[in-house]
Formats: sequence, structure tokens, C-alpha cells
Amino acid sequence: MEAIPLSTRKASCTAEKTRWKSRPAVALNNGKVELVALIGGGHIASFRFVGRGPNLLWEAPWTTIDPQTFREPRDVTRYGSSTAGQFLSGFTGHALALGYFGMPSAAEAKSGLPLHGEAANSAWKVVKASGGNSAASLSMEANLPASGLRVRREIELRKGESFARISETVTNLRKSDNFFQWVEHATFGEPLMSPKVSVLSIPGFRGQTWPLGYEGNELLANDQAFRWPIAPSAHGGSCDLRQSFIQDGRGFVASVLLDTTRDSGFIAVFNPELRIAAGYCYPRKLFPWVAIWEENRARSGPPWKGVTRARGVEFGTSPMPLGLGQAVMNGPMFDTPTLMSLGIGETATAEYRLFAAEVSPSWEAIGDVRAESDKMLLRGTHRSEAIRV
Repeated sequence: MEAIPLSTRKASCTAEKTRWKSRPAVALNNGKVELVALIGGGHIASFRFVGRGPNLLWEAPWTTIDPQTFREPRDVTRYGSSTAGQFLSGFTGHALALGYFGMPSAAEAKSGLPLHGEAANSAWKVVKASGGNSAASLSMEANLPASGLRVRREIELRKGESFARISETVTNLRKSDNFFQWVEHATFGEPLMSPKVSVLSIPGFRGQTWPLGYEGNELLANDQAFRWPIAPSAHGGSCDLRQSFIQDGRGFVASVLLDTTRDSGFIAVFNPELRIAAGYCYPRKLFPWVAIWEENRARSGPPWKGVTRARGVEFGTSPMPLGLGQAVMNGPMFDTPTLMSLGIGETATAEYRLFAAEVSPSWEAIGDVRAESDKMLLRGTHRSEAIRV
């Protein structure tokens, strides 16, 4: 990894080259929260309060590697087939699915393209990392030759704030219009997202369950419409998707369209025992969909091995990880586009925030999240419940 400018020890906000579980990374710290971004795959691997409390994002229970170092057949027995295994070898926390969301086409897989596209499976370049008295920041980018895209991500932690300001700019490098998918594959797990304790809140509206089951272990009925948060169970009855990990040995995928009257969308996971809420606030018009994926000790093959609990709450342009070709063929869903496009040389930018907040255990759930200029507003389900972070 090339040299990057680093902050001094005297600065109150720092950006430091580090290793996260033996993988090259950059850690940002503003004295209140710390964020770790991996060079391999560009994943946001960790986000936590400084000096206390757990990682608020999901950590893979297996030993991960930088995905660009994945080699077949050497790593297949540890991580699975090369198409999915390359992604899973490096996957932890928050990944970026860009170009396509889901599996590549058969021809793309034969040429070596992996699950969820190039961004989450490539080495990113650190453009700049710096700290100081008022903020710590990181700029990194990746080129995606197969998708004809370039992505640049800027992360900033300002002093005194318990949220990260994240900006991603995608540029079309093709000499033609470029149709693609863009999904923030945010993933949570224990201890923040705990069975029978934690509550997931999103401003959901209409939903649709995955049409392809879950390898015989599906929690939800296949290809059924529903109204958030109650989805039909595979075995009769219904499931409240605000609750996680309700049945061991089961998993599911579902898609939720956000409330179309809102300007912003949000994801909030609240654990009253930890007294912590964490999640994201982002532009709804650009990212109208949330794909919810849950693995609850259902998959026995590598690297899952029947012990993994993870819930993806993935916000983006597309409802389900069916791949770009299927999204093109299916067209809009619920009268809402399921992919986006850029003209020659055009760019698109998404600005979103990743937050952590201390919340009273008396709250039932997070009712709303809004981004203000220098704060974030969280409201509970009762009018009297509100905090700014």
C-alpha cells in the first residue's frame, strides 16, 4: 500500500494506517467514534464508540482475507465457489455492490467476475487520509473496468459528532450510456442486533419476498407481496421483520420500497439492553429500495458452517440481488425503477450518514431519523422522545 499522509499524535482527530484483523486498513477517530475502512474491497469493517462498546456493524465469524487475493482452487474449500467465494472471503460490515447487485451472468462468471461486482472485490486506492483539530477524513477510489465505472468515496468524522459523513461519486467511463445497480450492502449482527431484544426501523411501505427460496431453509413464503413490516411465513402465519433471528436454521431475502412521501430514508437498529442505536440516513430518491437479507444459522457450507448470524439491510437503487440482467428484463417494480443510468462522462453522487447514538432503554423503537446540517435528529415512537447527536 502506498504511503499516505497521516495525522500527528497531538491532533484531536486522527487518520492512521493500521491493520484490522491482519488486513490493511485506515482508521478514522474523532475522539467520540472510530471508523475502520479496509483497502481490500473497500468495506467499512468497524464503527464504534471510542474506548467502549462493541463494533456496531457485523463482523464475519470466519477469518477474512483481502478479496483480490482470493485464488482458486486454494481458497474454495474455505470460502465456497469462486463466484461467491471471492466476495465472501473479504466480506464484513458494509460492502458496496456497484455495477450489479447479486450474481454475475453465466458469461461474466466464466470470465472471473464475482458476486456483487468489482468494487467489493478489488483493492481500493487511498487518495488521501488526514487528521487535525476539527476533523479526520479519508478519500479512496476504485476503478471497475468490466462495469465501466469509477467510484470515489469520501469519509469525514468531525470533532464532537457521533456520525460519519460519507459521500460516494460514481462516474461513467464508457463511451455510451451505462445502466447499472448501486447498493450499499450494510450488514448488522450481534451484539447490536440481538434476537428478541433489538428492533429494526425503516420507513417501509410495500414489500416483496424473494422468489427463489433459501436453499430449502426459507423463513418467508416465496414471491409474495406484503406491507411492511409483516411478511408471510413459509409455513403459514406471518413474521414481523422488525425482529431479527426469530427462528434458528432459517434465512430469507425480501425487498421493501420506502415511503415515497419522504425526502430521506433511514435504517436504525436499536438495542435497549446496550442503550445504543445505530444506522444510516440517506437520500430516498436515489436509493428508494431496502433489500433485507437474513442468515440465521441456515447455511452449513463454507464459510457459514451453520454458526453465522447476519442481517443485511441494504439500501440502494435495486430491490433484490437478482443481478443486472434480470433487473433489466423485469423492469420497474411497484412503479419504481430498479436500476439507474449515466450518460457519457456523467457522474452521480450519494451523500449519506452512518450514526451511533446513546438512547434511553425506555424507548420502544426509533420512529424517525433526519440529517441536519451539523446534527442528526432521532425520534422515538412517542412525541416526547427525541435526541440530537
